[in-house]
Amino acid sequence: MQQKADHKRAQERYAALVKRITPKSKLGQGCLRSFWVGGSICVLGQAIADAGHAWLGFSSSDASTFASIALIFLTALLTGIGVFDRIARYAGAGTVVPITGFANAMVSPAMEFKPEGWVLGTGARMFTIAGPVLVYGVSASVIVGILYYFIRW
Repeated sequence: MQQKADHKRAQERYAALVKRITPKSKLGQGCLRSFWVGGSICVLGQAIADAGHAWLGFSSSDASTFASIALIFLTALLTGIGVFDRIARYAGAGTVVPITGFANAMVSPAMEFKPEGWVLGTGARMFTIAGPVLVYGVSASVIVGILYYFIRW
């Protein structure tokens, strides 16, 4: 009986210790940071698309493609010089706006394994994360395309 009481007191002391030393969650602050940074990335993408449409004479479709390419390039560049990682630490999930998150996921492993060489390091490791995304993305698009073909009849 005494053993159970001692065990229960030890558990209570441990729970109190965990509660005391565990950092307080900053969920609200994290959500706000994620929201404004992710929103800013989207605003930047829209501004690039609008500029392509207005100043470069692109069609709406071409302007959207231009914006995607520009965001991928900017993300890869910022990842390469170490700025994007600092932004990601600050904003959390806000930087995972699909196209910027994908570009970062491509460049980060490539940079990490650069010392192993261009082919077996950078080239092979670049698709460590992106490979499954490409496989399942292409597979899903083929399935949707086939379904669309048969459904539209």
